[in-house]
Amino acid sequence: MNAADQRRLLADVEGFCLEIRDHEELCYVEHRFNHHVIPVAQKYNILGMPVPLAYGGRGADTVTYARALARIGQEGTGVRTFFSGHTSIGQYPIMMWGNEEQKTRYLPASCRGEKILAFGLTEPDAGSNPLEMAMTYERRGDKFVMNGVKYLISNAGIATTIVTFAYPKERGRISAFIIDTDSPGCAREDLLAKMGMPTANTGMFELTAFETPAANLLGQEGDGFRIAMETLVSGRLSVASGCLGVIEDCLIEAVRYAKERVQHGKPIAKHQLVQEHLAAIEMARLATDAIVARAAGAKDESISDPANAELKSKADLLAAQAKLFASGAAWDAADRAVQILGGRGWSTLYRPGRHLQDVRVCRIYEGTDEILKLKIAAAVLGGKEWEAFK
Repeated sequence: MNAADQRRLLADVEGFCLEIRDHEELCYVEHRFNHHVIPVAQKYNILGMPVPLAYGGRGADTVTYARALARIGQEGTGVRTFFSGHTSIGQYPIMMWGNEEQKTRYLPASCRGEKILAFGLTEPDAGSNPLEMAMTYERRGDKFVMNGVKYLISNAGIATTIVTFAYPKERGRISAFIIDTDSPGCAREDLLAKMGMPTANTGMFELTAFETPAANLLGQEGDGFRIAMETLVSGRLSVASGCLGVIEDCLIEAVRYAKERVQHGKPIAKHQLVQEHLAAIEMARLATDAIVARAAGAKDESISDPANAELKSKADLLAAQAKLFASGAAWDAADRAVQILGGRGWSTLYRPGRHLQDVRVCRIYEGTDEILKLKIAAAVLGGKEWEAFK
């Protein structure tokens, strides 16, 4: 992506963010899904930021896309989660493993917002270990028949298309499929009992004797686990980028409030303990920005040389490190911002309180803190032979 295209994309993202803020604020207070996100994103043409130009996208490199997600993350983890579900883990596996017919059928329409995507891996009893999933499929002529439940899926209730994963009925290796949710046998339910992100759609779906064409197999049979794990690299990087935006917005709000709020005869920004919080948030912002940029750069290097296993491994590890660090830093930054705002910080009428509620899930989805620590530790120890689950 050249510099001019990069500036145009980031300007469009800025326009989207400025327009979506009032809608997001109202929807959050009313505790309802922000249905404005999709049409406003259509207006600014940001529904396919990293998708190649040939398929209707903007052709963004990973570094630029990460910067865009960081800006979107300032508007709320719920808003950013939509883009992660639609693009980072929805469009991405189709871009990387889809055949030409699949790319042509799904990517341009998803960039226009005519198709909304999601990624269906997690199940009620298969979270950190997706190999424990129970969804199955069997081949019947020119169709695959699927049965099972996916749970806690971002965009599940609004998606027209979901990249999902299942075992063959006789077990064996997991395969990946592109399913269209308007086909018979797909039942969906929104999950509303959430601690945060009320403006984002989170749901479950059940497939019962669900038929999908054999042409919707993504990659080869048995490639599903590899597709899922490599897609999670993109997903983790998107979460880390969004968390950077949370930290940035918490700093903006905390600085503004600290300068305006007067206690004990002076703005609280002049109190040393408030300055301690502000310094900690700034250090979190600086460190998170650096690790996200490094991880995004490594991902671009790996994409440019896909046969290079060393670059792929480096990008995988850095995405895990960035996600672990950024999600913890964002949680701490939001907590400190709430403390600076005091009683107002405990209200969702103010942005830090909303960030605190919403960003907590970032330490869970796309790889829990614990799973990422094990991954990082195994790498430090010397590789796969040191993995805790072997």
